[in-house]
Amino acid sequence: MTDVSYLAIAPELLLLVGAVAVLMVDVFARPKPRIHGWITAVTFLAVAVVIGAQWHRIGVDGVGTSFGGTLFLHNLSVTARSILLVVAVLGTATAWDMLVGLGRRMAEGLSLVMVSTAGFMLMGASADLVMVFVALEIGSIALYVLAGIVRTSRAGDEAAMKYFLLGAFASAIFIYGGALSYAGTGTTNLVEAGAAMATYHVARPAVLLIGMALLVVGMGFKVTAAPFHSWAPDVYQGAPAGVVGFMAAAAKVGGFAALINILIIGFDRYTEAWADGLAVLAAVSVGYGTLLAIQQSDVRRMLAYSGVAHAGFILTGMTAGLAGTAGVLFYLGTYSVMLVGAFAAVTVVSGPASSGSSFDEYRGLGRRSPLVAAVLATLMIAMSGMPLTTGFIGKFQVFSSAWDGGYRWLVIVGLLSSVAAFFFYLRLVVVMYFRPGDRTQDHPSPSGQMRLVLLFSAAATVAFGVFPSPLLGWLTRAGG
Repeated sequence: MTDVSYLAIAPELLLLVGAVAVLMVDVFARPKPRIHGWITAVTFLAVAVVIGAQWHRIGVDGVGTSFGGTLFLHNLSVTARSILLVVAVLGTATAWDMLVGLGRRMAEGLSLVMVSTAGFMLMGASADLVMVFVALEIGSIALYVLAGIVRTSRAGDEAAMKYFLLGAFASAIFIYGGALSYAGTGTTNLVEAGAAMATYHVARPAVLLIGMALLVVGMGFKVTAAPFHSWAPDVYQGAPAGVVGFMAAAAKVGGFAALINILIIGFDRYTEAWADGLAVLAAVSVGYGTLLAIQQSDVRRMLAYSGVAHAGFILTGMTAGLAGTAGVLFYLGTYSVMLVGAFAAVTVVSGPASSGSSFDEYRGLGRRSPLVAAVLATLMIAMSGMPLTTGFIGKFQVFSSAWDGGYRWLVIVGLLSSVAAFFFYLRLVVVMYFRPGDRTQDHPSPSGQMRLVLLFSAAATVAFGVFPSPLLGWLTRAGG
C-alpha cells in the first residue's frame, strides 16, 4: 500500500479543519464559549471515528506507507494517535477554565491545542526524517505559544522563551543528525534506509552512527530525558497550570513514537549500538530525575523531575527493541493519563492560570477537598509503582523486557530508583492528609469537566492496574 491515502492523514486533517473552524467562527460570530466547546468536541469525535477506520483498514489491507512512502499507516502510528486523542480530550477539559478566562483569545488556545495534537500525531506516522522534522515543528511551536498564552504572567513569558530557545536548539541537533544519516545512507526515508543498511555495507558507518546519536539527542530534549531535560522544570513551573499536563504528555507521546520508528525501522541493523546508548541514557534519566525530584519544594518541579525519571523507564523498555514495544506503549499511554490527571489536580488547587505550586498549598487538602486529594494520592501512588495500579504494571513490563534483553544492571538501577522515588511521591500524600492546613486556605472545588478528568484518570489508573490484560493484549498486537 504505497498510494495516496487520505485516510492515513485524516486525523491530522480533521484537527486542522477544527482549528480553522474555531478561529473563523470566533472572527465572524464571536460566540459564547460553549459554541467553541461544541466545535472542539465534534472535531475530537470525528477524529475518533477515523482512527477506528484506520484500525479497520490495517486489519483488512495490512500495514503500509502512503504519499510516496513518507507516512506510515501501521499499528504504532494508530496507537500513538489513539493515546494523543485521549490526552487532547483530557487536556482540553483541564484547560477549559483557563481558556474561558482568556476571553477573545480562547479560540487561539483551542486551535493551538488541536494543531499541536495534529503535529505530534504526524510524528508517530512519519516514515521520513524530513517529515518527522516538519511534524516536530508543528507540534512544538504550538506548545511554545501555549506556554506563554497568559500574557499577564511574567513566569509564563519566561517559560515560553526558555521552551522556545531550547526547543529550537534541539530541533537544530535533530536536523543535523538527519543530514548525517542522509550522508551515510543516501536517503531520509526510514524504510529505504533500513533496507539499504541490511543489504550492503555502509560506506561511512561512523558518520551514520554520529547522525543516529544526534537524532536520539534531539528527541531526548522533547521527551525530557536527562541530561537534555533542563527546560522542563522551569517550563512546568512557569506555564499556566491548565495546559502543562497536555504539553508534557503530548510531547512525550509524539517524541517516543517517532523515536521507535527511527530506531527500530530505520536503524535496525545497529540495534546493539543504539540499545547500549539508550541504556546509558535511561540509567542517567532514572537516577538523576529521582535524586532531583526528592529535593523539590514545588509540586510542579517535582512532577517535572519525576517526568525525567519516567522517560528513563520508558527508554529502559526500548532497549529490548521490537520485543519491548508493547510494554513501552502501555507505560507511555498510562503515564500520560496519570500526568494529565495530576496536573488537573494541581490546576484545581493552584488555579488554572497560575504559575508555581508550593507543597504548602496542599497542607490539609484531604479535608479541604477530599475528591482532589484522593485522586492526587491515587496518581502519586501509581507513579511510584505500587501494585494494583498501572504504574506497577508498566514498570514490570519495561523491566521484564530489559531483563530479557540482557540489561540486568539497568533493571537493578531502575528498581533502586523506584524505591527512592517512594519518598517524594508519598511525601505529597503525607502533606495532604497528615499536615494541618492554615485556616485561611480555601476549599478548592473542581468544576464539572475537571471532576470528570480527575475521576477518569484515577479510574483508568486503577482499572488497568487491576485488569491489565485487555489493554496489554491490544498493545501487544499494536506493537507487533
